[in-house]
Amino acid sequence: MTRLAVPKTYKLYIGGAFPRSESGRTYEVVTAKGDFIANAAQASRKDARDAIVAARGAVKGWSGATAYNRGQVLYRIAELLEGRRAQFIDEIVPVEGVSASRAAAQVDEAIDRWVWYAGWTDKHAQVAGNANPVAGPYFNISVPEPTGVVAVIAPQDSSLLGLVSTIAPPLVTGNTVVVVASERFPLSAISLAEVLATSDVPGGVVNILTGSPAEIAPWLASHADVNALDLVGASALDWVDLQIAAADTLKRVLPPEEGTDAGAPSLERITGFTETKTVWHTKSML
Repeated sequence: MTRLAVPKTYKLYIGGAFPRSESGRTYEVVTAKGDFIANAAQASRKDARDAIVAARGAVKGWSGATAYNRGQVLYRIAELLEGRRAQFIDEIVPVEGVSASRAAAQVDEAIDRWVWYAGWTDKHAQVAGNANPVAGPYFNISVPEPTGVVAVIAPQDSSLLGLVSTIAPPLVTGNTVVVVASERFPLSAISLAEVLATSDVPGGVVNILTGSPAEIAPWLASHADVNALDLVGASALDWVDLQIAAADTLKRVLPPEEGTDAGAPSLERITGFTETKTVWHTKSML
């Protein structure tokens, strides 16, 4: 007996839940050959606001966790990604039109990259912080702290690797994230959301929107409750206007990147979303 296919409509991931877009809009996800695969939610301005609210509510708990605990949580995500390796490969092959071996290489690199960032949670402070020399009986110490809510335009030419490369760095230091996934390749983003929902990551720490970056990015750039903006995947947008909008609310901004490995791993992607806190303390005179 021939079974009828059951087309899937993928939802957003906001606050640890999977809501439909409040606008009710969806768009078709197709293969590299133009064949229909599924429907994805097309996020609206209201969805972006809801995601920011969820991210702001999660900042205190996530940033307040110990660096060691954040590392454990992030490493658990890598374990879950490994367990779903075959699923991610199957999703990447048709939409990107690549071979199974090339898709597997992307998934493996994404998992390895997530592990690499997980290892930095309890180490970046030693590298980015320092004890400052002062002329007097004082200790003067600078330490990095999370900036808060980070909005991300993910690389648009990568299903999973670009997404991981831009979500993981701000999580390392205790930031929360609102990310606009690749418009053409959103399936891996929603599958990653399913991984996050079954992991130990608190709801609201990562919020994933699908749809048009050109529509959503201006609202993220101008929103006063977003503290930083990663435009790594915004090279095709009017990103200068996005920078201007971000400047109005004093956001920290990382510029667009181009190439097959936009968002390549680096310590700078971690420290780019931190603020430096400097503390003075008198030395004991005993």
